[in-house]
Amino acid sequence: MSRLDKSDVEKIAFLARLGVDEQDMPEYAANLSNILDMVEQLNSVDTDGVKPMAHPLDAVQRLRADEVTEVNDRENLQSHAPETAEGLYLVPRVVE
Repeated sequence: MSRLDKSDVEKIAFLARLGVDEQDMPEYAANLSNILDMVEQLNSVDTDGVKPMAHPLDAVQRLRADEVTEVNDRENLQSHAPETAEGLYLVPRVVE
């Protein structure tokens, strides 16, 4: 992969809406070039026949039983509200 230069870094910074100082341009160019080299190296690996995994350790998440643990207490909770209608809380209008 060819190395990125100052104009490439300026284009990337513009697209990312980042401000980059002039003195930092060489360091950004080197770092971005290294990242692109690493991506190119990863793309060159033969992955034919490799099964996709959702987790690198092929772990299974433990799930709890899907059970109702609380009772419906809406009537009690709404009894403390100033106004309700059809199971909904009524509030003053704030947007005209």
